[in-house]
Amino acid sequence: MFSNLVYAMVEDKLNLLGGEAAYDLSCACGTDPHRTRGINGKWIYPTSMPDGSTKRTLKVLLDNACHNDCQYCAQRASRDTRRDRFLPDELAKLFDNLLRARLVDTLFLSSGLGGNAIRAMDRLIDTVEIIRKKFRYRGFVHLKILPGAELAQIERSVQLAQRVSINLEAPVQNRLERLSHKKDLQSDMLQRMWWITKLIRDPRNLAKGQTTQFVVGATDETDREIVTASSNLYDRYEVNRVYYSAFQPVSGTPLEHRPPTPFLREHRLYQVDFLLRKYHFSKDEIPFEPGGHLSLRYDPKTIWAESHPEFFPVEVNRADREQLLRVPGLGPTSVAKILRSRKQSAIRDLFDLTKMGVRTKEAAAFLTINGRSARRQLDLFAV
Repeated sequence: MFSNLVYAMVEDKLNLLGGEAAYDLSCACGTDPHRTRGINGKWIYPTSMPDGSTKRTLKVLLDNACHNDCQYCAQRASRDTRRDRFLPDELAKLFDNLLRARLVDTLFLSSGLGGNAIRAMDRLIDTVEIIRKKFRYRGFVHLKILPGAELAQIERSVQLAQRVSINLEAPVQNRLERLSHKKDLQSDMLQRMWWITKLIRDPRNLAKGQTTQFVVGATDETDREIVTASSNLYDRYEVNRVYYSAFQPVSGTPLEHRPPTPFLREHRLYQVDFLLRKYHFSKDEIPFEPGGHLSLRYDPKTIWAESHPEFFPVEVNRADREQLLRVPGLGPTSVAKILRSRKQSAIRDLFDLTKMGVRTKEAAAFLTINGRSARRQLDLFAV
């Protein structure tokens, strides 16, 4: 079991390195992954898994030292902050103790670059190897790939972890240069993402996906730049998820006085991301305002629908899946229910749709039901 003595020995270090791991969002914690706190505000997080289940994840840095100069980062080299690290066998034993105490199910492991990215990556790999070989853990591991990691290290990482990730942070090189003078988007990150893409195609490797993350609003980048980059990552690099982190200033960094990015902007990017991944929108269909940003007032799917009257109304009893997915208020789950229900009997009214999870106040203006306007039916129900 996880003894009080073991806990007392590592609690302070775990609070530091677990707390600083929270800056990385791509472990997908909970329904709102980027803002869900761990248990008691600490380092065990509810995590949405690829199969839809939720697991408790130990999310931690192996080392918070870093030689990089990222302008926004709490771990940047010049910031006056406490530094500490776990040794690979120390963290592996801690994780095994937490498993035996039934406090965690899975692991998300990242690290600062320390003095050398290759040595830091070796320590990450050593940790997971100990967990796999010595403690015989067969569960889910998300392992961070560090910029500058060698091909052989990435090959070993995809053999050990079910998911890997490398954070791009900015959508294009000139934006990244405003965050860090030491990173090159193509050679440090995109090249490694391409290696990962090819490696996870091999069914002999354990890894079945990769993710990445953008910092939103730290470099005056537009939403169009971010969406274009995300679309390219999905199409070319076969990335499973792109995560978006609204910039929040950290004291003691060069950007500490920069205004925080509204979380609504982050939310709009996630809405667009869903349109790209689940609704089969192309990046050219995403409605941007003249300055290249998404509307903060209206959601992008509704804006698209209102600007394409030729596509509507859609007949709920005849439309195919792709047509139904274009209707505001309908999502993949409710569309699947509609298609299943239609095989038994025709949908009669808005009450039928409400029972399937359709947000009828949003959808009614774009639907007909058996040839009759659903909006008029909504008006009748409101009387």
